[in-house]
Amino acid sequence: MHADGVAAILAGIGAAPAMQAASYLVYAGDFLNKPEEVVSKAFGESYASLVMHTRRLVQIQRAAREAQVHVAARAEQTERVRKMLLAFSRDLRVVLLRLASRLQTLRFFALSKLPCPQSLAAESQQVFAPLANRLGIWQIKWELEDLSFRFLQPQAYREIAGALDETRVGREQSIEAARSALQADLLAQGIAAQVQGRPKHLYSIHKKMQGKRLELARVFDLRALRVVVPAVADCYAVLSRLHELYTPVDGEFDDYIARPKPNGYQSLHTVVLGADGRPVEVQIRTAAMHEHAEHGVAAHWAYKEAGARGYAGVVAAGDFEEQVAQARKSVLRQLLAWERDFVETDAQAVFDDRIYVFTPQASIVELTAGATAIDFAYAVHTDLGHRCRGAKVDGAMVPLNTALKSGQTVEVTAAKEGGPSLDWLNTELGYLQSPRSRTKVRAWFNALAQRQTAARGREAVEKLLQREGKTAVKLEDLAGRLGFKTADALFEVVGKDEFSLRNIEQLLRPPAPEPDGDELLAQRRSKAGATAPRGGVLVVGVDSLLTNLARCCRPAPPDAIGGYVTRGKGVAIHRIDCGNFRQMAAQAAERLIEVEWGGRPGATDAKGTGAQYPVDVIVESNERQGLLRDVLEVFSKEKMNVAAVNTQTPKGGLRAGVRGALKTAHSDHTIWTNFTVEVADSGRLAQVLRHVAMVSGVRSARRK
Repeated sequence: MHADGVAAILAGIGAAPAMQAASYLVYAGDFLNKPEEVVSKAFGESYASLVMHTRRLVQIQRAAREAQVHVAARAEQTERVRKMLLAFSRDLRVVLLRLASRLQTLRFFALSKLPCPQSLAAESQQVFAPLANRLGIWQIKWELEDLSFRFLQPQAYREIAGALDETRVGREQSIEAARSALQADLLAQGIAAQVQGRPKHLYSIHKKMQGKRLELARVFDLRALRVVVPAVADCYAVLSRLHELYTPVDGEFDDYIARPKPNGYQSLHTVVLGADGRPVEVQIRTAAMHEHAEHGVAAHWAYKEAGARGYAGVVAAGDFEEQVAQARKSVLRQLLAWERDFVETDAQAVFDDRIYVFTPQASIVELTAGATAIDFAYAVHTDLGHRCRGAKVDGAMVPLNTALKSGQTVEVTAAKEGGPSLDWLNTELGYLQSPRSRTKVRAWFNALAQRQTAARGREAVEKLLQREGKTAVKLEDLAGRLGFKTADALFEVVGKDEFSLRNIEQLLRPPAPEPDGDELLAQRRSKAGATAPRGGVLVVGVDSLLTNLARCCRPAPPDAIGGYVTRGKGVAIHRIDCGNFRQMAAQAAERLIEVEWGGRPGATDAKGTGAQYPVDVIVESNERQGLLRDVLEVFSKEKMNVAAVNTQTPKGGLRAGVRGALKTAHSDHTIWTNFTVEVADSGRLAQVLRHVAMVSGVRSARRK
């Protein structure tokens, strides 16, 4: 009986006999052990595919209706069901069969007086009726809406039906009489017009009353006519003749030809009082305007359902609506006339890049074509994706790299804790197909590596503090004194070996007190046990004297140097080009003494280490976040220890480094930063400074 009803509905909308006959094959499948195989042998693969997809959609939609979906997610779930009806079916005849089948089901409940399940009526109103509307099958669309309205809001339905004061048949006869009269008059006037008419169905009246907050008496389009003419001039000729024949209703005329709607819709709208004194809405348009209104880029659906003036409904879904509109134009007209096997069209290809699968609770999840169970897990929740360890598809265990298909139910087995596998990022293994899933996996491993690096750095810093007996030092304060915003930032660069622990050691150890006195202190060593003098400097003509490298010019081999005998502090070693040295030489030339570097520059001792000399470097740069880190990284790669850094906070305060009171000037977003680096050979410093100058934001780098 159900198949009889479906076939009759298909016949009513002009479907071919072969299409009507196919409806019986779908329901015959309920009585066959292997319906697809039997139908394929008897009628061919095309009809076997039709049976398989239609039966599968019935099962999926039944599960979706029975699912307990949260109210906030219901609208999204409904839209996905709508998309799935087209995307899941590779044969668009399935959609037509499902629409006819649902209409027959609602007719059955209406005729039998049995209560219709609310979930079924709601799905009919929210999914099937809009789908019929999108595809332009108006006859099925309005009946689905009216019957759903009758079951979901019986009181409102009865009130509107009673207030109309006539049966549907009466309204149809009335509008047919008005249509015939206007058609005949226009032909007599020499206007080649096609007049169409239909009564306004009850649900549309209810939506207009609710959307515009109107009383029923103010709903003028209970009866409506549409006049289609060849040219724009004919539109205005029809309007003029219409207003001559009937009395126009004030305030109910709109010229959408001169002022089209934003979506491109064009037409003349007017309301006149018919021969019986009742209002009739008339739309007048050309054939081209009618084509756009009926089959344009979802314009009609978006206006009617989303509501240009605030109607209740779901807003049109952008690109998907364009795709459906194109499918409607290029596919549906052929669909109703097909006598041969279905041939896929380009319109169907727009849905081939998406699949729709179900959670165990029957919620629909939209995925890219070829997606796996891991992609599914990440689509549900990022944490579920990280902990995914296995999956069942339709109740059967499958490998995690199995490609999913539309309509399948996926259940994920997850560990209580843990993360993804590196194998998932191997494209050859096929675990992930979604770029979104791959991004989430990479982000997890990046965060893991960062945590591990910071943990290594923290361990190294804490061990150093224990050795130095400084465990009471606050790590955040220590990081701030070294020029880092947070302790984690310090731990990260230490963990990457980009920041030497010697910097921290020197910060924690106070400088040794320098000798005082008014007389020259000379320290003589025995010749037998003599060692290289401090700083690797030999005073010519003297076995060994106390020498100190001047801080003003920071000499290092192989710089040309000179000595100056101080009072109580030994011999101060300056670079020959040092301004202070030249000034002292001019004032007390008798204190000058000839000195030279001891040993070969860069030479190492038996332990493989050599003398290191502190050298001041001035870096001029733009103010940029991360600049200090980048410059330190250059020194680290060049194996040069940075003993002190002096830069300036945004508020202008000094952030002191390890040694000295080297100041940093800041002006007009330009920063001058002093780095004290330790070198064995100052000749190599020039090459390093060239690398520093190449850092983004650095204007110049030079020795002080």
